[in-house]
Amino acid sequence: MPRQAAFWISLALFSLCIARVDAGSWPQFRGASTGRDDSAAKLPEKIGPSESVVWKVALPPGHSSPVVFGDRIFVTAVRDQRLFTIGLDRDSGRVLWEAEAPHETLEPIHRIGSYAQCSAATDGERVVTFFGSCGLFCYDRDGKLLWKRPMGPFKNDFGAGNSPLIEGDRVIVCQDHDTDSFLAAYNKHTGEVVWHVDRSEFLRNYCSPVIWTVGGKKQIVVAATLRVVGYDIDMGKELWTVRGVSRTVCMTPAVADDGTLIVAGWSAGGDPGEEIRLDPFAVYAAEIDKDKNGSLESAEVPDGPVKMRFSQIDRDKSGDISRAEYDYFRGLFEKSKNVVMAIKPGPVGDASETHVLWKYSKVVPFCSSPLAYRGQVFTVKDGGILSSLDAAIGKPTKQGRLSATGEYYSSPVAGDGKVFLLSRDGKLTVVSASSEWQVLHTADFKEEVYGTPALLDGKIYLRTNGHLYCFGAK
Repeated sequence: MPRQAAFWISLALFSLCIARVDAGSWPQFRGASTGRDDSAAKLPEKIGPSESVVWKVALPPGHSSPVVFGDRIFVTAVRDQRLFTIGLDRDSGRVLWEAEAPHETLEPIHRIGSYAQCSAATDGERVVTFFGSCGLFCYDRDGKLLWKRPMGPFKNDFGAGNSPLIEGDRVIVCQDHDTDSFLAAYNKHTGEVVWHVDRSEFLRNYCSPVIWTVGGKKQIVVAATLRVVGYDIDMGKELWTVRGVSRTVCMTPAVADDGTLIVAGWSAGGDPGEEIRLDPFAVYAAEIDKDKNGSLESAEVPDGPVKMRFSQIDRDKSGDISRAEYDYFRGLFEKSKNVVMAIKPGPVGDASETHVLWKYSKVVPFCSSPLAYRGQVFTVKDGGILSSLDAAIGKPTKQGRLSATGEYYSSPVAGDGKVFLLSRDGKLTVVSASSEWQVLHTADFKEEVYGTPALLDGKIYLRTNGHLYCFGAK
């Protein structure tokens, strides 16, 4: 082949690759902080283990969600207590590479948790993954390690679950644990710390940070213990707060198409009529502090809300609960509010009374994040209770129980006028994205599902705890 012809063929192939990369992406947990595919691409309605399958590949288990950029898909996984970042070919599902994250020890995790709970983030050139056991890792798109930052294990017996994101030249990481919580930005090229913000007032939470663009300026938003906070992306300075959420937040906010921020938080004792109230420490400890040492050991504490949360209240993991730790949690129980709320753009300072458009405090989900789509806010609560709220005023438009009545850890996603929901036991429900939503399709994958699907270019990338599927029109 003449040299000139070979040059032009190579250039054409390179251009096709760049066009593919620029066509779109789902670069982090829930895409671009929305959980929506707002393109005109048609998505298949009837998907399942044997319906609309483009490809299916076996994967080691993990609770992280797939992220997609150009011709690659990235996930994290666990195999024989070894931690991996995996790169796959988007067209075929073929595994292209695996990179192991070495660790000295594995931290405790929840009984149904995973050591691969945090989803990856990518900008197409690099992929960043976070494992609480050993920290933050950055690879190029072909799996070459570029840098790493050791971290953890953290003081939290549920494990790490907040996913990182990449914004501009920075990797944003929020880790809220029983102690030493922080928000930090790292140089995505070198891994060096750009800024680090102490969040020690916040205990264990599982809200991943999102980017909210207000007035052309990007800021980082995190919802956590009792309040939502917006941070300046350049320096990490707190810009605003809205108070009045739950004492623990496991859901990630969503940005509606009109720029409104939708936030939800739920924890036990935060529903009206079901509040948890603790006696003052002196009263509570008078009878049970047998050795009169001024602190409470596990053997001394009777069954009840304190016993159930002993490891959380014992924030420093000393093996006993001090008066200060008890009083802190007593205050959390008193102030905790389970709620779905809408925050309008532009808050400054304490905006609790000025920028909250509406609040809704019934059937609030626990882990499954809210979805704002086509004028509605969709939420799904454990038990399969699906609610749609008018996104402008927060008024319920429809509520009903799905046939998939299990727990929900996967968050709803939407595109092409459809909302996709997955229960923990692998049951899929597709509903119409309307105020009077209707069930369009159901399926059973017969494998547990914790991750949230990715929607891109007319394809649905769905991860069970044993496989990764690609669905699309035949």
